[in-house]
Amino acid sequence: MNTPTYHNVHNRFKLNGFQLDKEDLCRIAYSFIKEGEAFERPVGMFILDWFDQNDYIEMTTSGTTGAPKKIKIEKQAMVNSALSTGNFFGLEPGNRVLHCLPAQYVAGKMMLVRGFILGLDIDFVEPTSTPLERNDQTYDFGAMVPLQVQHSLDKLPKIKKLIIGGAKVSSSLAQELLEIPTEIYETYGMTETITHIAAKKVGEEAFKTLPNVTVSEDERHCLVITAPNILQEPITTNVAVNVLNENEFIWLGRIDNVINSGGVKLFPEQIEEKLSHKIDRRFFIASQESPELGEKLVLAVEGDPYIIDEHAFGDLGKYERPKVVLFIPKFLETPTGKVLRKESLESVE
Repeated sequence: MNTPTYHNVHNRFKLNGFQLDKEDLCRIAYSFIKEGEAFERPVGMFILDWFDQNDYIEMTTSGTTGAPKKIKIEKQAMVNSALSTGNFFGLEPGNRVLHCLPAQYVAGKMMLVRGFILGLDIDFVEPTSTPLERNDQTYDFGAMVPLQVQHSLDKLPKIKKLIIGGAKVSSSLAQELLEIPTEIYETYGMTETITHIAAKKVGEEAFKTLPNVTVSEDERHCLVITAPNILQEPITTNVAVNVLNENEFIWLGRIDNVINSGGVKLFPEQIEEKLSHKIDRRFFIASQESPELGEKLVLAVEGDPYIIDEHAFGDLGKYERPKVVLFIPKFLETPTGKVLRKESLESVE
């Protein structure tokens, strides 16, 4: 069977109940841009970009590791990514899909591309923190960020298969999700890899790669991704991992977040996991300079100061216990809602 190209729109594709071809989509795109709601305009702009004369889409990276930058992503690579997602998650033409992600970012764009290429029946709703509110529909597939999931727990059984991306799923949220009959996956990816290149069922430890993706480690034990169908060359990340084989890895944390305290290397994300059941506000683990230890561990908590029960730190090892607790009125974030740790700390220093 011939691989679809970005010129194709599957004959089973629907958007909000209407079967649409390329010409229909372009007409709707103009309507979204001129008369649509604020969340519909990026959809219209993306549709016109998708069907223009260029063989690439310009996107902006999330800015997690520095200033956001514009990159060019090949449209055919996006098609190949959509095919991999369809293969991995068993998506079929006519499947009803909830799209509740902002279309100005890669995850929202790729939900549309999957629809065009796989022939999905896309129900596009406003990307709020409560996308299933006042929604009685049932879906075969959906994608959300953790905040949306947290606010939709009682309605998640309406979705047969759900992927979660954009931020790590906390262990406390994962525990709640294990009680829900929906098949739920946490995904790993970035703008440069055209959303996810691996996924794991909530509750499992190791990520499994999508078709035609392999992984390895560099000398820092950071993840290296090889995906010839979507990447022109391998991507070396700043994510520390334990690679089990070329198709499975365990995520440990970001290498640029690692704290060296008294010669002991600590991954903030692993400490945060242990605290996630104990602190009911947003928080993160960071460090400050220390003449004795080199770096001392800091717990940064969002909001007004309060006394944290000492039992909250009971599961932490000797070197994992914070030496300082800082209360920050409001965390600074990237445009996609990821917390900027360093900048948030500096805002109160």
